Amino acid sequence: MSRTAAEIDTQPACWRRAVEAAGAFGEGLPRPGERVAVTGCGTSWFMAIAYAALREAAGEGETDAFASSEFPSSRAYDRVVAITRSGTTTEVLDLLGVLRGRGVPALALTADPKTPVMGVADAVAVLDWADEESVVQTRFATTALAFLRAGLGAVRGVKPVAEAAVDAEAALAEPLPPAVTGAEQWTFLGRGWTYGLALEAGLKMREAAGAWTEAYPAMEYRHGPISITGPGRVTWVFGDVPEGLAGDVARVGGTLHAHATADPMADLVRAQRLAVAVAEAKGYDPDRPRNLTRSVILSS
Repeated sequence: MSRTAAEIDTQPACWRRAVEAAGAFGEGLPRPGERVAVTGCGTSWFMAIAYAALREAAGEGETDAFASSEFPSSRAYDRVVAITRSGTTTEVLDLLGVLRGRGVPALALTADPKTPVMGVADAVAVLDWADEESVVQTRFATTALAFLRAGLGAVRGVKPVAEAAVDAEAALAEPLPPAVTGAEQWTFLGRGWTYGLALEAGLKMREAAGAWTEAYPAMEYRHGPISITGPGRVTWVFGDVPEGLAGDVARVGGTLHAHATADPMADLVRAQRLAVAVAEAKGYDPDRPRNLTRSVILSS
C-alpha cells in the first residue's frame, strides 16, 4: 500500500478528532454574524470554497473564499481564515502579514506548529494528527474542513461530521466500480458547498494520476461540459443529482457516478481512492507526483 493510500484510510478517525478539537478551540473560530473570508492555495483553496458555502448555508454570515494570491486585501472583513498544511506557503504568509498590518484578525489551520504561520496569525488551530508524509493532500484537507464544519450550526440537508465519518468508513470498504476506474476521462460536479469538493476531486486525479479531469457547478454541466461526455467517460456528482442530469449523461453514452445518500465528504474519499488506483494502473507512484512539492515557497 502506498503512503497516500494509508493516509486516505485514516480519515474517519481524523474527522472524529476534529469534532472534539473544534469543540475545545474557543474564540478563534468565526462568530455568527461576522463577515469572513477564507483562503488557501491549491487543495486548501478548494476546502475554503466548500466551507464558505457551508457557513452561508448555516446562516452564520457572509463568507467569501479566495486563492491567497488573488485575495482582495482592500476589502473589509471581520475575520480571515487561512488553511495551510505546511505553514510555509509564501502566498499565505504574505497575505497574513498584510492582514496583520491592517489589524484584521486571522485564524490559521495548519499541520505543523514549528512553521512561520505561527507568528503571523492571531489564532492557530494545529491539526498535527492529520499531517501527511505525502505530497498530495488528502486527510489534512478533509480534516481541516471537518474542523471548520464542526464549528458551524446545523445546515439543512447536511449531516453532522460524526455521521460523515460513518459514511467515509463505508466509502473506504466498498470496491470502486470498474466503469469508473477504467474510464479515460472524469468530470466532477457539485452544487453549493460540494462544488469545492468537485474541484478538489479533479485536482487529486490530475496530481496523483496525471488524468484528464474537469470540474464545474452541476447546473453548468449542460452549458458546454456535456460536450466531452461519452462512452468511457464518467460524470461524477457530489451530493444530489440535479433533475434530468442522469438522463442527459445516459443519452450521450456517459457513466454517471453518484452517492446521493452519502455525505459528500465521504464521496471525496472515494475520489481520492480513485486517484490512487488510476495512478497505480498507469505505473505512477502516487507518493511521488510529477512536478510537485509539499509546499510552494517562492524566492523573495
